[in-house]
Amino acid sequence: MKKIGTIISNTLIFSFLFFSSCEQKINQQTELNLEDTKIIKQLFDEALTSRETYELLDYLTNKIGHRLSGSKGASEAVEWTEKIMNKYDFDKVYKQDLFVPNWKRGDQEIVRIIDSNENLSVLALGMSIATPKDGIRAKIIEVERLEDIESLGRENIDGKIVFFNRPTDQRLISTGSAYGGAVDQRTEGPSMAAKYGAVGVVIRSIGTAFDDVPHTGVTRYEDGVKKIPAAALGVKSADRLTEELKKNSNIELFMKMNCKTLEDAPSHNVIGELTGREFPDEIITIGGHIDSWDVGQGAHDDGAGCMQSIQVLRLFQKLGIKPKRTIRAVMFMNEENGTRGGLKYVELAKKNMENHLIAVESDAGAFTPRGFGVTAQDATIEKFRSWLPHFNQNTINFIKKGGGGVDINPLNKTLGTPTVGFIPDSQRMFDIHHSPNDIFSSVHPRELELGTASIASLIYLIDKYGL
Repeated sequence: MKKIGTIISNTLIFSFLFFSSCEQKINQQTELNLEDTKIIKQLFDEALTSRETYELLDYLTNKIGHRLSGSKGASEAVEWTEKIMNKYDFDKVYKQDLFVPNWKRGDQEIVRIIDSNENLSVLALGMSIATPKDGIRAKIIEVERLEDIESLGRENIDGKIVFFNRPTDQRLISTGSAYGGAVDQRTEGPSMAAKYGAVGVVIRSIGTAFDDVPHTGVTRYEDGVKKIPAAALGVKSADRLTEELKKNSNIELFMKMNCKTLEDAPSHNVIGELTGREFPDEIITIGGHIDSWDVGQGAHDDGAGCMQSIQVLRLFQKLGIKPKRTIRAVMFMNEENGTRGGLKYVELAKKNMENHLIAVESDAGAFTPRGFGVTAQDATIEKFRSWLPHFNQNTINFIKKGGGGVDINPLNKTLGTPTVGFIPDSQRMFDIHHSPNDIFSSVHPRELELGTASIASLIYLIDKYGL
């Protein structure tokens, strides 16, 4: 009995010590989580009350304006963002030199239904060539998909203007996916049509709004294929054109544009850094693209992402957060019509043997935060998901597998760097994307600042705990 009593006593002591140890670990973890939650709350409080991101975006859009690569606005934005980051006294501020495409829209953009003498709402596609001086007059052939061009063949395409009229799929909740499902007619359509003898291309704008505001965007001419002029029509104009074609399939379209491409222009990526106190050689990049299309003001695409990137570093400064790792804000140049900023960045990262822990991009608009898309190992994604309780349910509420951005994807492809894309609510983005409606007044200050704080919070946690 004495032996049994001793065993029971020892078991009880062991159990007490075991559970005490577990309780201590739980308490330590709770304290750790509370500390992080407190700092994240401070990041949100500061962003929402100071509204510095919004103030910076106001200046960028209203004082500088649109910023197509090679333009005066792009050059001014480079100099201004460098000045701002120096004013904030970041540890390092510098530029990376590169050359960018230099396409100019011109002052004539006309698409007219000749039979009804009706002008349609139009914007030339980025990098389009001009029409002949006197314009183009030709019959129209309407298609929905690139494959339709091959099916119709040269005998039906030669000498005509091809009208790509596939609408954005409104059934998709993710408007980014809807955009991706329709954009090939803009990027590849002109060259595909040219292979079969087309003399020009017009497309239904790639967007989600039911208005008559046309949306531009880059077209990519295939090497060895004749270049033909290409333009986007407002949705209502596209509807009018298709209705006219139903009445008379032989109607003609007049098309006139005087856009041009000049020699490549010198430009820069602009970079600001807070140097890590423990692991300065481990780099966490947050960026957006400082260039924009030459219509509207480039507020959502992507002035917002750039100002958020600067403010991530600024929030760390304001709260006295000394990062373990180097936090780098990058204003990438030329995302819209060449991606040369992202390519130059990875070229120099490889040359300098930099160690990029992870890269984050904000290029989906200044709307209410919803989540992050992450391209990384499954264990890293699960680790990020364990941080979701730190975020208010009205901000970040999911971490999905797969994400990045045009400017940071080369880091993943070349160096294997994990990448993260910030995901705000997408329902309005493609109403305004690449259009004259992308202006400062379409940005809500609280939504913008919630995005800034959400990105800063994720970077705070990555910096503290690693991957």
